[in-house]
Amino acid sequence: MDFQKLYDGAVDFIWAVGPKLILAIIVLVAGLWIIKFLSRGAQKALSKAEVDPSLSRFMLSLINLGLRLLLFISVAGMVGIATTSFVAVLGAVGLAVGFALQGSLANFAGGVLILLFKPFKVDEVIEAQGFLGKVHAIQIFNTILKTFDNKTIIIPNGALSNGSIMNFSTENQRRVDMKFGIGYGDDIKKAKEILTDLISNDPRVLREPAPMIVVSELGESSVNFAVRAWVEAADYWPLYFDMQEKVKMTFDEKGISIPFPQRDVHVYQAK
Repeated sequence: MDFQKLYDGAVDFIWAVGPKLILAIIVLVAGLWIIKFLSRGAQKALSKAEVDPSLSRFMLSLINLGLRLLLFISVAGMVGIATTSFVAVLGAVGLAVGFALQGSLANFAGGVLILLFKPFKVDEVIEAQGFLGKVHAIQIFNTILKTFDNKTIIIPNGALSNGSIMNFSTENQRRVDMKFGIGYGDDIKKAKEILTDLISNDPRVLREPAPMIVVSELGESSVNFAVRAWVEAADYWPLYFDMQEKVKMTFDEKGISIPFPQRDVHVYQAK
């Protein structure tokens, strides 16, 4: 064995690869330090934006993993390792996984959007995808609602983030819209005075914006009043249900009728 040739080959290899290897090590160390610095910055930004903790941890892990993968591929290319085929295989695998899990990925993306932009929060009442209930939990893939009769509704976040959402809890005040009908033979002014007294004497009704009581429709069987009153959000349903009972009882006491749908039928005797 010719040791001189081995020695010369080793020296040539070191001179050829050594600078690249040293530069790659420097880039690797510096890159890991930069990734650590960026991760801390991202963590502070997510914390300042009040992003959900579970989403924050997941996003930080994803960012850290992606940056490290890019760094290692770059370092491997610097020392002469062919990375083109590796990147191609990685892309093909990612594409296949994406097609296989496209439904789950859509739900995941929807969960990220919901947790980032917060169209609703836990314990708020929403109506979405045909369901009405209080938000019990917001998960990465699903949102869980509790209906008022204590049913559990699980809605995929993909459909939820792409559909219409009605949030009943974002505003502190809400307007109660009610409709009451009287007979055509009843006194309109008297009925309006009764409705005005009932609304004005209820302490839950706000003075500003002022309530509105008007004749809204001349129906087939009744003259209909539209009653609109502003209340605190928590008083919406209590006021609505109380008014149904109070209006019926007061109308009965004051001789105001609440007609039911009826039709006049005329029968003609053919000669």
